[in-house]
Amino acid sequence: MEGAAQGFGGAWPLTIIMVVIASWVVFKYIVPKGFKEWRNAGLIQAFIIALYAEMYGFPLTIYLLTSLFGIDIPLIHTSGHLWSYLFGWGAGMAMVEMLIGYFFVFLGISVIVKGWKLIYAAKRKEGLETGGIYRYMRHPQYTGIYLAIFGQLIHWPTVLTLAFAPVIVWVYYRLARSEERVMIERFGDGYRRYMRQTPMFFPSRKELMKMI
Repeated sequence: MEGAAQGFGGAWPLTIIMVVIASWVVFKYIVPKGFKEWRNAGLIQAFIIALYAEMYGFPLTIYLLTSLFGIDIPLIHTSGHLWSYLFGWGAGMAMVEMLIGYFFVFLGISVIVKGWKLIYAAKRKEGLETGGIYRYMRHPQYTGIYLAIFGQLIHWPTVLTLAFAPVIVWVYYRLARSEERVMIERFGDGYRRYMRQTPMFFPSRKELMKMI
């Protein structure tokens, strides 16, 4: 089994490097403070560890699919592109799958960073930020998290990341609602108007066309 894992990847130093880089992005731009934010960031970090441990280390999902469901999946790195392998799309489509996945990942990171920059400036001037990317969505940093997770599930789905994904979506939805109650207490009708005019996570089709 050890030899098979090494044939699949087994590059644990690379696993550690990727986990450190991805975790740095999370804690740099999500900036958790209270217990709920740290808990949610911990779920994202668990997602990251589960993802890269399988991508470059031990192929748990392939072992489970092979042993429990009798699906014969060779222990090679490209087999980790499970959608392509399971649907028989071939290596070419695996590359397309990877590019589509990374498109959403980097789009998500871009949205997170843009949101962080504006909210950081808003905290310095102690005002309500409704410009920039906040014109299109009320919680761009959480939107970015959703996009990045979706991209990784396209690129490299695993049993653990598929289990983590809906939990992360739910806890950040709950956190967003909690934050909005605080914002209503602080800004009153101004924030209520903003809520009526601006979607929570994803821009309307009209606003999306303007962005494009």
